[in-house]
Amino acid sequence: MSNGASTKEEAKESSKELQDNTASNLFSPFTLRSVTLRNRIGVSPMCQYASVDGFANDWHLVHLGSRAIGGAGLVILEASGVEARGRISPDDLGLYKDEHIDMLKKITGFIEQYGAVPGIQIAHAGRKASTKNPWKVGNRHEKQEITEADGGWQPVAPSAVPFTPGARAPHELTTAEIKEIQLAFQSAASRAVKAGFKWLEIHGAHGYLLNSFYSPLANFRTDEYGGSFENRTRMIIETTKLVRQVWPEHLPLAVRLSASDWVEGGWTVDDSVALAKILKELGVDLIDCSSAYVRPGDRYSYGPGWQVPLAEKVRAEAKIATAAVGMITEAKQANEIISSGHADIVLLARELMRDPYWPYHAAQALEEELGLKAKSVLPANYSYAI
Repeated sequence: MSNGASTKEEAKESSKELQDNTASNLFSPFTLRSVTLRNRIGVSPMCQYASVDGFANDWHLVHLGSRAIGGAGLVILEASGVEARGRISPDDLGLYKDEHIDMLKKITGFIEQYGAVPGIQIAHAGRKASTKNPWKVGNRHEKQEITEADGGWQPVAPSAVPFTPGARAPHELTTAEIKEIQLAFQSAASRAVKAGFKWLEIHGAHGYLLNSFYSPLANFRTDEYGGSFENRTRMIIETTKLVRQVWPEHLPLAVRLSASDWVEGGWTVDDSVALAKILKELGVDLIDCSSAYVRPGDRYSYGPGWQVPLAEKVRAEAKIATAAVGMITEAKQANEIISSGHADIVLLARELMRDPYWPYHAAQALEEELGLKAKSVLPANYSYAI
């Protein structure tokens, strides 16, 4: 764990970098390492449940490509399993074999052609794996496990505790198996480079494997991967080190955290600040601040921008760039998050599903309401009205 030994000069310089990157508005460009986003709007990773054996297809090309044409600065592909058993469902995207690369390369090329930066989120579902496609179940909030007889597989976790009461217990990973999964993350990162991605996010949130290691609500181990903060964060820290070794130095690396469990005895935003400081030292450039989903049944105070304070606190105290997520729907709301320095980018999911051209419409709204000149950062081929 970091002991806060960074010099005052380094801390001052880090603070200056954040101030320099604070945007005047939602349509200010944003630079991390060698990559510049044309605006502060990103497509959040969203499971499409449209893959077979982890392969992307024309659905992904059209879905993601339309958001690039729609004006987003960053387009992040859905959580992609670093191994087959790391997928949430059999219909999830994967990055666990070289054959996945070709179609992904076609998608990244299209995204870049229309001015957006292509990103991908690499993930392992852990004990939340081997569940049915929610669209086939009819309720995206209901997790129904798939038995091995029906093509499912045994999930894995830091501890042999099922995510849902009464469900099959996951296999408790041995130290050797932990190392194998960490190497799978590294291999997936290498494939992401070959596929042409310019932005990589490690999924360490929402009760999936990396999150379940650092949250005390899911990790009951007594070895070097359980117990203390230092031990519980060892999994994500070691994984990040391995990923940064193969992810090019000139490209940005992000980590999505569940920045708070929102319940007593769980992971806190102060814990996230401490972890973010460590991750920054390892070469992480941005923390994507989501939250919770570690245990079924826990309830949180949902509302517009409800997770923005998490991004604000991590940004201010860890001196690292952050992404804000969660019920960000209105142009003025998104602009306020950026212009006030609460976060460096906003990642939208549902709104961009409803309206792929949300960035263009936001530019129109902000120009009308606030007098912002934003259209110039959208693709040059916007000569038509939407």
